[in-house]
Order: sequence, then structure tokens, then C-alpha cells
Amino acid sequence: MMGDAFSLVPQPATSINQRDLKELHIARLALIKDRTRTLNRQKTLTIALLKRQARARLKLLKTQIAEVDAAIADLLRSSPETARATEIICSIPGLSKVSAAVLLTQMPELGTLSKKQVASLAGLAPMTRQSGQWRGKSFIQGGRKLLRDALYMPALVAMRHNPDLKAKYTALIAAGKPAKVALVVLMRKLIILVNTLIRDDREWEKNRA
Repeated sequence: MMGDAFSLVPQPATSINQRDLKELHIARLALIKDRTRTLNRQKTLTIALLKRQARARLKLLKTQIAEVDAAIADLLRSSPETARATEIICSIPGLSKVSAAVLLTQMPELGTLSKKQVASLAGLAPMTRQSGQWRGKSFIQGGRKLLRDALYMPALVAMRHNPDLKAKYTALIAAGKPAKVALVVLMRKLIILVNTLIRDDREWEKNRA
């Protein structure tokens, strides 16, 4: 039940400073958005001065993003638990240190949850509109949006390069599922996989997804 997830008391599995990690992640998101805006604006500029300023701004943003990424990496290495969790997450095709930082920040309970709980907390558990004998289409709602956002691109990568999840995606499409629905399934399988591997303290292996 969704209530099972909402009644959970967060149980951080690590001693990392979650507040600092979250603050760094928010700062990184702001820098990425700033970079995207500057890149888009650069395309429309015609004045040499403004073009030069845009290039300088992009160079500064690149440096700042690298500095934030380095600070995040230092925090992830600051305890054996998070260092190990990062290794496990990065062993999964499509997931990076940036992904690991978001997952460990947005869901510190990873490794302590059931499959149902982790999917519900991420807002990736399928729900069906139902009234009497009528059952509508399944959908997802609630959960932790930043976590879902962090799983979107890795799911796209997994769709192409993770043999197990690629096969799952292909089977869903062949069964007539819309591409968006199939991608959500991969996102759900990824976060469940991360939770399972951290719980079992093992890295990803082919054919074990």
C-alpha cells in the first residue's frame, strides 16, 4: 500500500552529512540551469561584447560545476559506507557518481527498504484508477521528484547499453506499451536494483538486473 511507504521513518544508512550533500546538489542544479540558459541565449546574440561575456560566463560555470562535483565526490568518499554505496551504484551501466550523489541524497534509506517501499518513495509504483468494477490505466504520482529526474537519463542509457534492461524495454514495447511507460518501468527497476545491491553489498553483474 502507498500508506506503507508514507509511514516509513527514514533510516539513513550512512554517516554522511546529508545537509551538505543536498546543498551541493541544489547548487549544481542551479549551475546547470544557468549554463543551459546561457547556451540558449548565446545562439541569439549578435553583439561582439555580449558574445564575449557569454563565453566568459560559460567558462566560469564550467569551473564552478567542476568544483561542486569535486566537493560532492569528497563527501561521498568521507565515510566507508557512502564510498562503498557509490562504487555499487556506479557499477550499474548508466549510473555515474553524479547519479550516486542524487540517489544517496534523495533516498538515504537505500539498502533498508523493500521493493514496494523503494518504488513508492520514488513515486514510481504503478497505481490504477478504480471505481466499482471499472479499472482505468495505471499511473504514477507523488514520491521524490528529484530522484525520478535523476533516474531518467540513466534509464535512457540502460535502454541502450544494459543488456538485461534493454531486453525488458524491448519486450514491453513489443507488448504494446507506450515508450514513456516502458521507460518508467526501467526507472523503477533501476532504483529497486540499487536498493537491492546496496542491501546485499555487491556490485552489478550481467544478467542479475
